[in-house]
Formats: sequence, C-alpha cells, structure tokens
Amino acid sequence: MHARKGRSSSYFLRAESALGLLEYVSSLGTIVPGYPQEDLCYLSHGEGYLAMFREVFSRPGLYLMDEPESALSFMSSFDLVLALHECGANGAQVLCATHSPIIASTPDATVLEVDGDGIQPVSWEELELVAHWRKYLNHPQAYLRHLIE
Repeated sequence: MHARKGRSSSYFLRAESALGLLEYVSSLGTIVPGYPQEDLCYLSHGEGYLAMFREVFSRPGLYLMDEPESALSFMSSFDLVLALHECGANGAQVLCATHSPIIASTPDATVLEVDGDGIQPVSWEELELVAHWRKYLNHPQAYLRHLIE
C-alpha cells in the first residue's frame, strides 16, 4: 500500500496475493494503521477480504482491483458492492476489473466494457457478461452440452 500525506491513499488489490498480505500484517502482533485489527486467522477467506475492504478502502484515494469477487460468495458480493459504493461516495476513485455482474451493478459506477473494439462506456444491461449469465441461468444446457456430450 502506498500512502500519501493526509487522508488519501492508494491500493492495488490482486485476489491471489491480498490474503497473504493481510495474514502477514495480522501476524505482526502490532497495530498497522489502515489494516484490519482483527486476527484474520479466524476468518474465512471471504471474511478476510471483507474486513480489508471495510478498513483499507474507508478513505479517499485511488484503488485498483483485479477481480476482487474471487474470494466471495454470492451473498458476500453484495457486501463488496456496498463497500465500493461507500468508497466512491467518500471521494475515492476505484478502477475494478470484474467478471461479476453483481460487482458491475455497483450503484453510481461508470461501467466500461473492454472488447475487440477497445473500451466503451455501457449500461449494466448492455454488458456481454450480463447477457451470458442471463442465458446460462435460463438454460444451462445450452452451454453445458458443449462440454459434456
């Protein structure tokens, strides 16, 4: 984490390494400002992420996230949506790459879709990932038949 003077901060979250960092900070046995104070050894992977989101992302700053939903259950994803929304409402800038239609539905977020034509703003309803999830949930066999003949 890179912090500047004052109340601003920045943070890059990569799902594969975030929990290791949190466990290391927790193991120091000392208070590290801006990190959860609870012992993460007693939390599930997803609960550890949510503890970090609540603590680290509580200040204005720049936050870069790469698929932060990877450790979260369906229901816990809504806790992340709330944290992201509150983060933005508190003056932070968040850039989040996601494959989750839940995370992409964060209220007041500007949604950008990256495809072969570049990057363009789209509504949540227009996202290709939302269309695929809708199709899959309505008719899983349309996708699964290609895997299992």
